[in-house]
Amino acid sequence: QVQLVESGGGLVQAGDSLRLSCTTPGRTFNTYNGGWFRQAQGKEREFVAAITWTSTGTYYADSVKGRFTISRDNAKNTVYLQMNNLKPEDTAVYYCAVGWRSRPASAEQYGYWGQGTQVTVSS
Repeated sequence: QVQLVESGGGLVQAGDSLRLSCTTPGRTFNTYNGGWFRQAQGKEREFVAAITWTSTGTYYADSVKGRFTISRDNAKNTVYLQMNNLKPEDTAVYYCAVGWRSRPASAEQYGYWGQGTQVTVSS
């Protein structure tokens, strides 16, 4: 069982930055491809970004391209999501997940999920 723990969420103003972190206490996920999804209130969960376990491939939703950067540090067993120039429409619960194989934007491909961290962007 892989338990993922997200951190770094909070309340910020439009234009600010946040960095989310995702780790697995007590267990490594260094060979798992990882990703971030988000779910705004009343909306379906949507893909945000993904990264291969070697960091050679990164993928982004069009809505965050150029503003968000996904990265990982396998030595620290952590996946990050750097979010710059945040907008009110980025307000959501952000979820870390691992396990995709061929379709990084497909939630069904991820076998393990965190509990989520709230990001709220005020205008």
